[in-house]
Amino acid sequence: MTRRNALALTLCATTVVALAGVSTPVAGAAARSETPTAAPSSTVTRIEDQTAKAVAASLANAQWREELRSAVLKSNELDLRAVTASAASTAGRELTGAVAGADRRIVAAKGLDSSVGSLLRLRLGTDTMKKKLTPGTSPLVAVTTQDDDATTVTAYDSRGRAHTLDATKAPQQAVYVIDLDVSKAVTAGLDLLNKELAKDGLTTPATSRGAATSATATAGGFWTTKVDAVYLNDDEEPWTSGDAEVYSLVSGFGLDGKVRVDSVDMPYLDTDHHTYYPNQILVNWSNYKYNLADVVMMEDDGDTNYAALTKAIADALLTITDQGAYVPLVNAILDAIPASWYTNDPDYVDSWYTLAANSTGTLNGARGNGWMQVSPYWVQQF
Repeated sequence: MTRRNALALTLCATTVVALAGVSTPVAGAAARSETPTAAPSSTVTRIEDQTAKAVAASLANAQWREELRSAVLKSNELDLRAVTASAASTAGRELTGAVAGADRRIVAAKGLDSSVGSLLRLRLGTDTMKKKLTPGTSPLVAVTTQDDDATTVTAYDSRGRAHTLDATKAPQQAVYVIDLDVSKAVTAGLDLLNKELAKDGLTTPATSRGAATSATATAGGFWTTKVDAVYLNDDEEPWTSGDAEVYSLVSGFGLDGKVRVDSVDMPYLDTDHHTYYPNQILVNWSNYKYNLADVVMMEDDGDTNYAALTKAIADALLTITDQGAYVPLVNAILDAIPASWYTNDPDYVDSWYTLAANSTGTLNGARGNGWMQVSPYWVQQF
């Protein structure tokens, strides 16, 4: 399982290479067509693709190629900006400006503040490729695909040629993959979402969350709903894809009668077809007026623009008023999400309606893409 404004990326002249007009088959990889697949349309992917071409071109330098090979074998994932900035070889250092520029554009495309730091990462496509990464090897460089239904992946070599690889079967040679630190992006994105929603009165600022539970403090604690187990059933990912980064938006009416949304990061949900047992609190019922809430589970595959997401959700929910009874909010949240996010792109994972404080057992998602086992949990006051 894995997911908008055109932004141009200007790369250093020393790293830009004109692409050949034909696709070169790679040993062990089934070629799907005579020409590379069409360039991805998303802003983030376009920037990553330009970066992949630049990194591939830089591997023509033997010193830098060996330096990067050594770094990759020592780490599961490299901070691309850091590794180029600290490179001993001139070819590696010459990439720094292009990578830093790409990073800034990606951060902007995701609606995040520059304080998030670098997001671009480089890793091997699969662990088994370590055996193929021998001295003198010049790996291809690809971009992680954001389309679960993709059948091909385009990779570049040091001579600027594009190679079409089978997305469902890893090739028999080493491939570097340009990816993002989506975990860092999700953390920063949810922080932005919470701050902006708080400004609109749609959640409680982190600095004053205690006030929301003051009414229940006299009772010696408060009731919550805890996730005992969770399972997602999505299609098999292409080999270029990394771990998923999942979060949930819990919505209902707050104690003040206004719609509220609480974000819940679920960083442990790395892969589909696997049951996780997080014992994580999903809903704090002391924050809600009614004994019902909704859950929308989302995923950041790299393209999520948190500024746009926050504005869309706020604009939709601010129009909903308390009618003295529970009102389902899942549809309002889903309607606020751009339609493009549903096309070959699982930013929306699943949703659960009418979750109650006494809900227990296995609850299937409305989309049929997963289930959660939940139970009521009393949080005792000290």
